[in-house]
This record gives sequence, structure tokens and C-alpha cells, in this order.
Amino acid sequence: MGHYAKVIDGIVDKVIVAEAEFFNSYVDDSAGEWFKTSYNTRGGVHLNGGTPLRKNYAGTDFLYDSEADAFYAPQPFPSWILNTSTYIWEPPVSYPEDGNYYIWDEENRSWNAE
Repeated sequence: MGHYAKVIDGIVDKVIVAEAEFFNSYVDDSAGEWFKTSYNTRGGVHLNGGTPLRKNYAGTDFLYDSEADAFYAPQPFPSWILNTSTYIWEPPVSYPEDGNYYIWDEENRSWNAE
């Protein structure tokens, strides 16, 4: 079994689980294109040591960059920047690593303790 994402105009419409052979006989006349996605790929790394696929696992409403062959989440905040090596959004200020929980404050562009 594998995971497959239906991409329409660069946006993931849906993700299904299917055997590769399913696509040998499946007729899909609707707009878009199917791409295999790996549940175990994040930031261009396969979490189980396998071969990474398309930078990240695709989710509904994720974006697909056809030139980079990469899936990535929608931008969470206007100030965050897409890392084009990992295709993961990064905040302009690093998350504090003091063991506490923080939430992003876009207005002040800072992390606030919860």
C-alpha cells in the first residue's frame, strides 16, 4: 500500500491509500494529477532511514512545487520563510529551547510563553 496525492493547480485536493496497481486500471477524467507521497518523509528525510520522497508527506490543501518535486504546508504566518532545502516554513525568530511551551505572536514577531 502507498499514499497518493491528487494535485489540482498546485494544491493537494485529496490523499488516498492504494496499491500501485490500482492506478493501472483506474480511470480519472477529472482535473489534476496523482503523485505518490511518503508518510515517513519530513523535511527531505525519511524517518525510518529509507529514501525520502517529495520532501514532505502531502496533506489536503498542501502545495506542490513541480520544479522542486516537493510537497509543503500552506504558509502559517506572513513572516515565516520557506526553507527550500526542507520545504518547511521557518519563523524569523528561532523557537526557544528551554523546555517551555510557546506560541507564535505574529504581530510582535516573537514567541510568547503559554
